Amino acid sequence: MKISFKDLIQSEKPVLVDFYADWCGPCKAMAPALEQLSSKTGDHLKVIKINVDKNQQAAAAYQVQSIPTLILFQKGQIKWRQAGALSLGQLEAVVKKFVTY
Repeated sequence: MKISFKDLIQSEKPVLVDFYADWCGPCKAMAPALEQLSSKTGDHLKVIKINVDKNQQAAAAYQVQSIPTLILFQKGQIKWRQAGALSLGQLEAVVKKFVTY
C-alpha cells in the first residue's frame, strides 16, 4: 500500500523532506549527508526525497522556490525549513533539536 505524502508528514515521528532534482548539483552533493543522517538517526527520523520535476504539486504546495529545500515535518506541521545544501554536521545540529537518537 502506498502512503500519501500528506499521511507521511502527519506522523508522530519527524519526517525530513528533501525537495531536489536530478540535475541539481548541490542536491547531489548533499545526498551522502542525508544518507548518513538517516542511518545515524535510524527509526527516530524518516528522511524522504521528493523530486520536484516529478512532484510539482508537492513543491508548489510548500512554495519550494529553490532546491535543495529541506523541510522537517512533525504531526503535519513544519518545524524547520531551509533552502540550500547543508553539511552532515549542520543537518545533525538542526535535527537534534527535534529528535533524540
